[in-house]
Amino acid sequence: MNTPVAGPGTLAEQILRGVGGAENIESLTHCATRLRFQLHDGAKADTAALDALGGVMATVPQSGDRLQIVIGGAVARVYSEIMNLPSMAGGGTAGPKSDADVKAAMRAKSRGRYAWVDNFFEYLSDSFRPLMGVLLGSSLIIAIASVLDALGVVDFRAADKSATWVFVDAMWRSVLYFLPVMVAYNAAKKLKIDPWVGAAVMAAVMTPNFTGMLNPKSGIPGITCTTNGTLGTQECVAHVFGLPMQLNDYGGQVFVPLLMVAVLALVYKGLQRIFPETVHLVFVPFFSMLIMIPITAFLIGPMGVWAGNGLGSGLSWLNGNAPIVFAIMIPLLYPFLVPLGLHWPLNALMLVNINTLGYDFIQGPMGAWNFACFGATAGVLLLSIRHREKEMRQTSVGALAAGLLGGISEPSLYGIHLRFKRIYPRMLVGCLVGGVIVGVLGGVDTKAFAFTSLLTIPVFSPMGTYAIAITASFFVSMALVYFSDFRTPQERAEANAERDAAEAAARGEVVAADDRELVTVGATAGAAGASSSAPAPGAVSAAGAPTSTAGKAIELAAPVAGRVVGLDEVGDPVFASRALGEGVGIEPADGRIVAPVAGELIIVAATGHAFGIRTADGVEVLIHVGIDTVKMKGEGFDVRAQAGRQVSVGELLAEVDLDAVRAAEHPTVTLMTVTNTADLTSVEPHTGQTVAAGAPVVTVRR
Repeated sequence: MNTPVAGPGTLAEQILRGVGGAENIESLTHCATRLRFQLHDGAKADTAALDALGGVMATVPQSGDRLQIVIGGAVARVYSEIMNLPSMAGGGTAGPKSDADVKAAMRAKSRGRYAWVDNFFEYLSDSFRPLMGVLLGSSLIIAIASVLDALGVVDFRAADKSATWVFVDAMWRSVLYFLPVMVAYNAAKKLKIDPWVGAAVMAAVMTPNFTGMLNPKSGIPGITCTTNGTLGTQECVAHVFGLPMQLNDYGGQVFVPLLMVAVLALVYKGLQRIFPETVHLVFVPFFSMLIMIPITAFLIGPMGVWAGNGLGSGLSWLNGNAPIVFAIMIPLLYPFLVPLGLHWPLNALMLVNINTLGYDFIQGPMGAWNFACFGATAGVLLLSIRHREKEMRQTSVGALAAGLLGGISEPSLYGIHLRFKRIYPRMLVGCLVGGVIVGVLGGVDTKAFAFTSLLTIPVFSPMGTYAIAITASFFVSMALVYFSDFRTPQERAEANAERDAAEAAARGEVVAADDRELVTVGATAGAAGASSSAPAPGAVSAAGAPTSTAGKAIELAAPVAGRVVGLDEVGDPVFASRALGEGVGIEPADGRIVAPVAGELIIVAATGHAFGIRTADGVEVLIHVGIDTVKMKGEGFDVRAQAGRQVSVGELLAEVDLDAVRAAEHPTVTLMTVTNTADLTSVEPHTGQTVAAGAPVVTVRR
């Protein structure tokens, strides 16, 4: 049973009722002229009632519960109004992509030739990502203590601190010390084995029983300790079951649990195949612990410590011998590592450095990247205020607060920067400037693992160098984004047009047709009416007059070279119905799309597949390259013109890679229609010929 459309409300509300309500919408997109619905149940759409709506030119049901509603040039405004309806705020809408969607898309693009490489980095990322909250909490506790230390309230590093401050130390050290257990839990979960077994194996080598053997004065028989005269470090070996076992303090280690769980997964799944499923709960964890705890203590633990220390030493060598190169490399790498979750190995090295060296030299240069990221977000915020973009303003305010106060870049990155390709190059300049400053001024260290925010500035030394570097990074990125915009001129014009329409609608004003609309709302009713009985391809007359009637003739040129066909032959029901006016299709010989008539370019689709021109005489022309090419999202389309400017006949609008269109399995036929055909005396297409671009193919009479 179809959902009735009749009733009060805006066009957006009536359309929503007509398609079966928000709960029936799986997704909604739009192209230059049409709303494209993917419905849960196409039978719930009342196409007859939708066709009767003023402002709807035609409805085109398609297979797979898809429905197209032809609106014309006002489609962007109607789409925006539908998406802003309260009922579309829940599930089943096609709102902006979530952070998770963007992350997944970025990882999908990053898929390389070797799957094991991708799986390795996902393993690292997913072992650390769930710990972001507790790491941030620990970081802020350190920051508060560091501020009090800087103000002289307490000596944060004193050996004889009071019980109060020893307790405060325990609050943040708890996360860093027991980090191996947490990482082991997450890693085991990622590899689909019992995470508590992973945590238990790691905890076994962190118990007081195990760590007590590191004390030479413990009096435990079978332990031998030696001192490294060069490094001044003490190394202890315990003889367990007659075998030598190197002793290490595994607090804060991250490579050990990562290596251990990878081996544990093989053992655990092997045991699952050996034992009957009915006794898995008893014997699989038991034998896993019995096997893996000794392997970890004797082999994996020392190997993980050596690996972490080796990587840390290598970066330390680079930092000591080429500090400028190191300081520039780190902030320029992070913008590409973070979107893919590949920054966690570097974060792990920071923890290794703190445990082995007592300080870390990576976080200082990394701060240049974070503050360049936050500066770019600030530039977006200023532009959103200037252009009255409510949604972008809300997004950037939240992202900037999370960044400056929490040191978290993900809201900025996934919420804004990866959605607008103009931001990254400008942000990288800020990263470069901050990195150069850190390198030239001798580097920045910290004795704590801290998220780089305003609150953690005091934990870096020298604090002045760090403050200068991050300030420069922030304001350089902010200025570059603000003065050059994060949108292209075309995108800015479209966004401002949608904003003006939305503001007018909010004030209850009737939005008249203007330069932002290719097809006027007043004309759509006539066009829709004309679409109910398709006119003959030879000529169209709004008043039924023959094509030879007097009137000023305007010749429309071919927008592309090729064979001219009638709209009935193009294979698209919307164009064939003349809902978008009379015109022609051209099977293109090449990909050069040119202006068929002189006038104002009032629409340039962001994807480059559609253009709208209005002549000085008021003739409105639509050029549509290919069928359903909006799905290509601009790939293969090189736009050479901007909306809002005057074009002359033959001026290049776009260059299209026709092979890419064919590879995407879309017809390449280029369509040209006169969208306000109903307001004209006649529109006469000249089909059945092969023409060069610029040759006359349609005659229009006022």
